[in-house]
Amino acid sequence: MTSAHHGHEHGPGGHGPDGHAGHTHGVTADADRRWLAIALALIASFMAIEVVIGVLARSLALISDAAHMLTDAVSIVLALIAMRLAERPARGGFTYGLKRAEILSAQANGLTLLLLGVWLAYEAVRRLIDPPEVEGGLVLWTALAGIAVNVAAAWCISRANRTSLNVEGAYQHILNDLFAFVGTAVAGLVVVLTGFARADAIATLVVVALMFKAGYGLVRESGRIFLEAAPAHLDPDAIGDRLAAHSSVAEVHDLHVWTITSGQPALSAHVLVEPVADCHTVRRDLEKILQCDYEIGHTTLQVDHAPSTVLEVRTGGGADDAHCEAAHGPVHRDEPHLH
Repeated sequence: MTSAHHGHEHGPGGHGPDGHAGHTHGVTADADRRWLAIALALIASFMAIEVVIGVLARSLALISDAAHMLTDAVSIVLALIAMRLAERPARGGFTYGLKRAEILSAQANGLTLLLLGVWLAYEAVRRLIDPPEVEGGLVLWTALAGIAVNVAAAWCISRANRTSLNVEGAYQHILNDLFAFVGTAVAGLVVVLTGFARADAIATLVVVALMFKAGYGLVRESGRIFLEAAPAHLDPDAIGDRLAAHSSVAEVHDLHVWTITSGQPALSAHVLVEPVADCHTVRRDLEKILQCDYEIGHTTLQVDHAPSTVLEVRTGGGADDAHCEAAHGPVHRDEPHLH
């Protein structure tokens, strides 16, 4: 007997009252877009002003802050586009719809941060060796204004749904900008009080370090999703052992855990149960475990009665250890076994 079932509903209301799998975020997609648009307007306006002042003040720290804000603006634009694409229903060859558009844009944003960071690091080192004259007063006052703008933008994005990798990435970038502006303000104050022009280049290197950290994080997380890796907080081996511990389960194999898009883990597995067990009942029990213990709502479980060869292995017989000819990953049973 086979019982293959998806642990989610596709009809209206199947994902809860707000259209998400068993949970709500307290804001709607329209509200998300509104808050992101406000943050984008703040960042883009100040960025343009900062570039002009950075050139006039000959401050690489201000220009690097503006470059960082450019990536923030791009990430918000891509997040808004990805929200639109993700709302399109799955059809044709796109069986998940376009939900991963946000992951693609997050990776592009991370790569942009890394590339800009390399260029700014080069310029900062060059200015450490041969520092130009810097207008410390302009740097200081512009950085203080930047702090205020970033606080306002961070508050706007904090009101949106931060389970999205794109939105969370933009939020973290703005926080990084906030810290960078604090460093730039300190550098401007140092230049004003002491005339130490190299403080500007040092502040730039601090900004570059923040850009590398944020860029690497985005590339790493988006790369894990594209490579179909299990979410960092979920251990597939532990999940397999938990499912195999069910009293009616003889074996679990072909267990796969991946992420469809931000905050949407998925799981599939082949489950073999005792001959006397009811496949549908066992499937429902396992789906409840996955939903309640691991918050995995998108599940596909193929549940079959275990053949005699598997039962012989479980009781210590000498039968072949593999049920499927090309099983992927370890075989899980309620007994000591290798992972």
